Amino acid sequence: MSDKYIVPRRLDDPELIGLWTLDEFMGLAIPFAWGILTQHILIGIILSGGAWFALRKAKAGRASSWVIHAAYWYLGATFVRLKATPPSHCRLLAG
Repeated sequence: MSDKYIVPRRLDDPELIGLWTLDEFMGLAIPFAWGILTQHILIGIILSGGAWFALRKAKAGRASSWVIHAAYWYLGATFVRLKATPPSHCRLLAG
């Protein structure tokens, strides 16, 4: 009997695109697309592999949203576009 619904085995598993999480997939896709658009496919493949490896090492042992939190902290709220958070330059909040 085939099941109609897929039940995840673990609740904390991130969403995957193929074999990669969303941020790893974007790290692969953006340099590869740049390589195709500029007709430097080999360089795009090398850069996408390097970006994937760097993201994998940066996320090792940390939360899956660590990259987004670091981008908010260093690049500011306008880059990440979070609406419910204070500006990133306000380090001390009274409350």
